[in-house]
Amino acid sequence: MNTGEDTQGLRKIIDFTRLISIFILSIHFYICCYSAFKQWEWTADITDRIIYNISKTGLFDNLVKPKLAALLFLVISLFGVKGKKDEKLKKNSIIAYLLTGLLLYFISILFLLLPLNLLLIATLYIAITSIGYMLILTGGGLLSRLIKDKLNQDTFNTENETFPQEERLLENDSSVNLPAKYNLKGKIRNSYINLISMTRGLLVSGSPGAGKSYFVIRHVIDQQIKKGFSMFLYDFKYDDLTKIAYNKLLQYQNNYKIKPKFYVINFDDLSRTHRCNPLDPDSMEDITDATEASRTIMLGLNKDWIKKSGDFFVESPINFLTAVIWYLRKYENGKFCTLPHVIELMQADYDRLFAVLQEEDEIKVLINPFISAYRNKAMAQLEGQIASAKIGLARLSSPQLYYVLNGNDFTLDVNNPKEPKIVCIGNNPQKIQTYGAVLSLYVSKMMKLVNRKNQLKCSLIFDEFPTIYVGGSSGIDGLLATSRSNKVATTLAVQDFSQLKKDYGAEQADVITGIVGNIISGQVTGDTAKKLSETFGKIVQDRESRSINSSDISISKSTQMDSAIPASKIASLSSGEFVGIVADTPDQKIKLKMFHAEIQNDHEAIAEEEKAYKPIPIIERVTYGDIIENYIQIKKDIDELFEIELEKILARQAELEEQETEKSLPEDNRDQKEEEESKVISR
Repeated sequence: MNTGEDTQGLRKIIDFTRLISIFILSIHFYICCYSAFKQWEWTADITDRIIYNISKTGLFDNLVKPKLAALLFLVISLFGVKGKKDEKLKKNSIIAYLLTGLLLYFISILFLLLPLNLLLIATLYIAITSIGYMLILTGGGLLSRLIKDKLNQDTFNTENETFPQEERLLENDSSVNLPAKYNLKGKIRNSYINLISMTRGLLVSGSPGAGKSYFVIRHVIDQQIKKGFSMFLYDFKYDDLTKIAYNKLLQYQNNYKIKPKFYVINFDDLSRTHRCNPLDPDSMEDITDATEASRTIMLGLNKDWIKKSGDFFVESPINFLTAVIWYLRKYENGKFCTLPHVIELMQADYDRLFAVLQEEDEIKVLINPFISAYRNKAMAQLEGQIASAKIGLARLSSPQLYYVLNGNDFTLDVNNPKEPKIVCIGNNPQKIQTYGAVLSLYVSKMMKLVNRKNQLKCSLIFDEFPTIYVGGSSGIDGLLATSRSNKVATTLAVQDFSQLKKDYGAEQADVITGIVGNIISGQVTGDTAKKLSETFGKIVQDRESRSINSSDISISKSTQMDSAIPASKIASLSSGEFVGIVADTPDQKIKLKMFHAEIQNDHEAIAEEEKAYKPIPIIERVTYGDIIENYIQIKKDIDELFEIELEKILARQAELEEQETEKSLPEDNRDQKEEEESKVISR
């Protein structure tokens, strides 16, 4: 019991033990330096007799034994010392005291061997030994004041925020497995990020340099091609990912029952690109297909319109573009149904354009508001309705774009069982505004063709997804909601959720981020980090608190629920370090779905592999003359269309006018005219 009597008794025992230590050391000095004491006249007969009897015990037979005995009793006396606790006290200073004291305490024996005056030797020996003794006593006293339980060693609460993770390798015919290492209570353990249900969607987020492509997407491409997936790849920084896909197809082409064909679309190197018409008339069954294509193009060109859906000056140009697309789809069974022809047709004068468009019955409803405004000379309103479409599409009036968009080397049904494909479309970060809308049209058309039943398993990978717009009934949310039954695995890479909100609107962005089953995130900050932290939930963590008084420390321990991965930790992840959550399947349950690990890449092996990569092959040598010839031909096609159609309209009007004239003539005149005509015929 910690009462006053106990404390006083302990104090007496400590003092007595220390007194024994000093007594042994004093006798040692007296015996060892007896000659000096005698010269100082500090001896007496009775003292000599007492010490002589004590020396017979054998403790003082040499110089070391008594010093060790004195040190032992000193250490024993220090065990019961309770000093005032000091947080600022450091272990290094205490160790310095103890080591210096021990060194002086024992090295003082060497002074006895020096060829000096007897009195000087005795003085030095006693002084050095005493100083060493005092330093040991001081260090031992400070040791009792040291706070031994250091609660602040884990400054960032790292060990408390670790949790068990999946260490098994779980595979199936469509899984992607990423080897990783994670920290569990200070121990590094091996684990696997098992993406066994890729058809439920994968969202990869991370700021630039976090390692999205290098640590995640390259493995998705590798493992899915190895398992026989057809693939559509949107390569934002062409040709980083395209080169990986091409070389992986060469490596694993024998894994396919029917070897897929490799197609590339890019607008910078026309010798290494195929040509594809995203407005292929065979894939446009009714006017709603034209409406979706029109909406994708216009919202891709003007992303701020996404938040203004339903606005008069947003819907008007979309309707007008729909009318133009559907007119070309119906004209001679889609002979000129391409985006370049659409752009050229829209640039025509209103007189000729409206005259031609109103000949198609199915689009009269769409163009009537524009014709009415034109007839009523409401030119300001008309320009507001149409000019935004014409100005936006004029940005696409490029010979290079026309060349790619006017061909038909392949169709976008990449998972066709009879003709599987791996299609890579490349963007250019410096030309996002120009290429984005066209690539969005490709993606929108492809998603509609891919997400069907009885097709091959297919992988859709979008690097920097917010740089393109995918809307309509075949939007990305609709794809994610239905792709599981159609064996379509979708991978979306974004830098931050705020990108999606900026380009798609808050509601659409929340749907996309909320509907995916698998999430892998590198370093992100702000609201994205907070949302991910909330998604990962809380775990039980240990908590400790301490109270320090003058003589003791009180420590209390408890547990509480706290964030498994706080937002601050997500914001400070290193490159290659990821957090996330995975989805499982009914056949393969995963209990430990959440992870915080560092994905393991063999950097040397990857570097060697990339050195051996073959470049994207040249498809056809394309000269500047070929590009310009195609460009001029498209303009000629539209001119011929106007010439032919306007002649038909004029002939039809002339015929109608003649019929009206005949109806207005008197009956006698009509008989006379018929008689004259019969005479002409008889001649």
